[in-house]
Amino acid sequence: MCIRSGNRMRRMQRMAYGFTLIELVVFIVVVGAAVAGVLGAIDFAARNTADPVVQKQALAIAESLLQEIESMPFTYCDPNDTAVYTATSAAGCATPEVMGPELGETRTSPTNPFNNVNDYNGYTMSPIVDISGNPITGLGGYGATVQITQTAFGAVPNAGGLLIAVTATGPGNVSVTVEGYRAEYAPNSP
Repeated sequence: MCIRSGNRMRRMQRMAYGFTLIELVVFIVVVGAAVAGVLGAIDFAARNTADPVVQKQALAIAESLLQEIESMPFTYCDPNDTAVYTATSAAGCATPEVMGPELGETRTSPTNPFNNVNDYNGYTMSPIVDISGNPITGLGGYGATVQITQTAFGAVPNAGGLLIAVTATGPGNVSVTVEGYRAEYAPNSP
């Protein structure tokens, strides 16, 4: 009887004291690892989540510039060339259109502005400016680039189709790309 009561007494003493030191250390390590994992996931999500306002503004910039480009003429000759209305190929032009702007052309020039879709190829804008070259308030942290490549699609031959890609960037490494196609459906009509 004495042995049994001694074992029972030790168990009761152990229960009265709660956890052992080893159990407490293991508990702290497990909870610490779990908290570190949760905080790491929250930190990752916070750093990699783009601000929706910045993303929408970058999208608006890209779409606006794409619309401006797509509204330009797409002809064999430079629109300032006298043969622009009569040329049936680039060979009939005194100044055939090439990728990129002609000498002296800029988007914001009042006297020699971009006048054809492919003049915008390689164009970079940072900060964002209006067509007169005035910076737009609140868009100092944004920029845009344009890439235009000749492409064939459907019945349109390679030389008669353009893929226009406009990429706008904003604060926090936000980047938005929009694309559009332009076909040379009326080459003699600027």
